[in-house]
Amino acid sequence: MFQQEDYDVIVVGAGHAGCEAAAAAANMGSKVLLVTMNMNTIAQMSCNPAMGGVAKGQIVREVDALGGQSGIITDKTMIQFRMLNRSKGPAMWSPRAQSDRMRFAEEWRLTLEQTLNVDFWQEAVTGIVVENDTVVGVKTALGIEFRGKSVVLTNGTFLNGLIHIGEKQFGGGRAAEKGSTGITEQLKELGFEAGRMKTGTPPRVDGRSLDYSKMEEQAGDAEPGKFSYLDTPSLVKQRPCYITYTNAEVHEILKEGFEKSPMFQGRIKGLGPRYCPSVEDKINRFADKDRHQIFVEPEGWSTVEVYVNGFSSSLPEDVQYRALRKIAGFENAKMFRPGYAIEYDFFPPTQLHLTLETKLIQNLYFAGQINGTTGYEEAACQGLMAGINAHNKVHGKQPFILKRSEAYIGVLIDDLVNKGTDEPYRMFTSRAEHRLLLRQDNADLRLTPLGHALGLASDERMDRVREKEQQTQEIAKLLKNFAIEPQEINGWLTEIGSAVISEKTRAVNLLRRPNVDLPALARVLPGLTLALAPYRPEALEQAEILVKYESYLEKEHQQAARVQELENFVIQGRLDYRAMPALSHEAREKLLKIQPETLGQASRISGVSPADVSVLMVYLGR
Repeated sequence: MFQQEDYDVIVVGAGHAGCEAAAAAANMGSKVLLVTMNMNTIAQMSCNPAMGGVAKGQIVREVDALGGQSGIITDKTMIQFRMLNRSKGPAMWSPRAQSDRMRFAEEWRLTLEQTLNVDFWQEAVTGIVVENDTVVGVKTALGIEFRGKSVVLTNGTFLNGLIHIGEKQFGGGRAAEKGSTGITEQLKELGFEAGRMKTGTPPRVDGRSLDYSKMEEQAGDAEPGKFSYLDTPSLVKQRPCYITYTNAEVHEILKEGFEKSPMFQGRIKGLGPRYCPSVEDKINRFADKDRHQIFVEPEGWSTVEVYVNGFSSSLPEDVQYRALRKIAGFENAKMFRPGYAIEYDFFPPTQLHLTLETKLIQNLYFAGQINGTTGYEEAACQGLMAGINAHNKVHGKQPFILKRSEAYIGVLIDDLVNKGTDEPYRMFTSRAEHRLLLRQDNADLRLTPLGHALGLASDERMDRVREKEQQTQEIAKLLKNFAIEPQEINGWLTEIGSAVISEKTRAVNLLRRPNVDLPALARVLPGLTLALAPYRPEALEQAEILVKYESYLEKEHQQAARVQELENFVIQGRLDYRAMPALSHEAREKLLKIQPETLGQASRISGVSPADVSVLMVYLGR
């Protein structure tokens, strides 16, 4: 035995899922070992150097609210911030940050090194140690056994990873990094079902060789926001991104490489991400489009390396290079490395409980791309939840499961476990039926009390939430009582094309108009500006949303409460659904496989109809 020490939680892999899992379990009090193949690539941003985006930004806010680290580290290392979808309703507002790739990874490593209870080991894990259907440790390539009460696998794209560039293919989990073998084969022997997925990445180029004058500048917000609800550093200066476009000449050159394309020639078996296709896939599927957007994204404050977002490709490197140079601004581009596709093993997530613990092996958890997801944010939140639940399990505490009406994290895990996925799963706002409740602005109000109860979110976080709640209530009350005379406001209402008032009215009534917002109203009314001066900006924003959407929010809460009635009906033990002939054949098959724990969970399984749920309710004596 190399090391006698037993760990509470062993985390395999130090990507976004692994880092959050290790930090969460350790901060809750578990003794954690983080095993990674390369200590220098901890929290590597393997694809684009950015965090957040539509729905993804909400997830990062939720991770932060629970006491995770991704939001804090993004704030410390970002080079640009934008709030997307500001022209739409608040349910769609989504924060996104361009990150300094090297600084992001460095900050994550330093954070973990400064976290008590985290030990590190650099080596490949080749298998898990199982006794009596329970995981008790891991084995490494050197034959070392580390013992642990629970194990979290966060292997990313490394499980039997295969990289494709044109007709060339070679093993690897990432450019210049070898893949991981042994784990898939062992898990299959233990009875797990495995599959293959595919993702890709674009070329990286030398920013000094680009002509930005031929591109559209995409600047950050004039008043940049942040991800974390704590007092993280504010962004004072920002680096711009740029937009350019492919053209017919680019498309023709790319088509020359189709005969050597691993995707079109069938050498790639795994399914790729539907919403982030390769550039060759785009010009093939959308042949009617004469151009496609390319986002030119700097990799950091000081490096000249540039990420060519929108040009993901696995075509031969010479084809990529010639096509790149026909894009406006890229005429003299120098390529650092070509884009490539990567195939890797995943395990259909219907094999998991909602805690992310596997059904076949106790105390074994899966998080991140091993579950068929794509994206740093989706991985990070799974890692956080797996780390929390692994800690709770080994310390005899209750599982921690978020409902669909509580968090995007709850939606994501519920979708994976109940519906599974046969293509890389990406979060969208449209996946959340209660998205008006699950806004990025209120993640702290929704989740910090839960994180604090777990012992993960700090007292400081909880104090800030209480202050925000109190201030929000005070502002809402103030707006309901603040009286406005017609002569004070009618001139401005006429200017903005809104109906004038004929008698004294309350501020809340004007604020409910679609073309009236609180900052503008306060600018017109000095008395209101004075009254609102003591309050924090986030409380002002929260109060305005609550006032504007009060009736809609009430309907959402009522709907969520009705759904919760099914969630509260627990299915005791394993049921023999084969003995229920009134169920459809597909429902029996899916229910037997997934073994839902509540009627609500059963209702969301693909192939289980409302009629099947009614049969279950009768059978269970509902």
